[in-house]
Amino acid sequence: MISFYPGPSRVDEHIPAYVQEAYDRGILSINHRSDAFMKICAKTTGLLKERLNIPDNYTIFFTSSATECWEIIAQSVIETNSYHFYSGAFGEKWFEYTQKINPYAIGYQFDQELELKTGELDLSSETGLICITQNETSNGTQITNNRILKLRKKYPNHLIAVDATSSMAGVSLHFENADIWYASVQKCFGLPAGLGIMVCSPNALKKANDLGESNHYNSLTFMIEKMKDYQTSYTPNVMGIYLLMKVLDQRGPIQKVDKKLKKRFEAYSEIINSSKGHCKWLIENENVRSNTVLVVKGTPERIQKIKEKALQEGIVLGNGYGENKIDTFRIANFPAIKKDEVKVLKKFLKKHL
Repeated sequence: MISFYPGPSRVDEHIPAYVQEAYDRGILSINHRSDAFMKICAKTTGLLKERLNIPDNYTIFFTSSATECWEIIAQSVIETNSYHFYSGAFGEKWFEYTQKINPYAIGYQFDQELELKTGELDLSSETGLICITQNETSNGTQITNNRILKLRKKYPNHLIAVDATSSMAGVSLHFENADIWYASVQKCFGLPAGLGIMVCSPNALKKANDLGESNHYNSLTFMIEKMKDYQTSYTPNVMGIYLLMKVLDQRGPIQKVDKKLKKRFEAYSEIINSSKGHCKWLIENENVRSNTVLVVKGTPERIQKIKEKALQEGIVLGNGYGENKIDTFRIANFPAIKKDEVKVLKKFLKKHL
């Protein structure tokens, strides 16, 4: 089976060999306070910065998932106000989860066909945390780098946090334009689930240290202190970090990856745009359409038939999500998916769309 499910998705083809190597070298049983682990952690964070163009003065943390990052941000970075702007289900979930911890969280839903209108935002305080979803997995939308830059310029005194779960390591992101970025590795990184990555600016760390929240095992102040020695605040997913190091070591720079995925996206777009009305994009506005999660819409009957035919031909398409569960399917456009597999899907789409 060839999986185009948008997470967990296809893992890097070298993962089996890397797991065997980790076992043979004793990596799977090393102490997370040992020199051996600290060297792996240091090399992995260095590769993340090098491959993804993360600023040198930003700090990288490892968590269990992107969802855990919601909790860390809510308890350790928000003083009073947080503003959540979302057009899809995962942005809304982030807001709802934050509200359970911070009752002053405010949610603003905008139309999924529209760009985030930075000029129309009305925030109730001069400081606080602005939360956005750069790539919305549920509906296949994205907020561009230029749009995030405009947000940064308009609100220089606010911290900005970004969910990049379905884009980090697949899209060339401008990390300097926000203060907190997070993702899980089971999408564009091409790894098994169970590891999250959180990238923080010096301003984000200052806010965490000024607040001084230290009541939890994953309080950011505790994580900051441990990461100074390339350690974690709890026993981490050592194998996941090792696999991440190995995958990044053989990957090219993010600009090259971004270019490859955009080229694939354009090829898919040509097929979807010529489907003669049987199927179409869920998101009509190409300015907000994701390059890494493609969502195709049709009648529930036709979508079900396409997914069934795909399975018969050894192709796994992603189910729709939320209110579009039965009338859409989703396609992962992630780096670990191989060129030959893309050809198989393109041939299938040309025949059945």
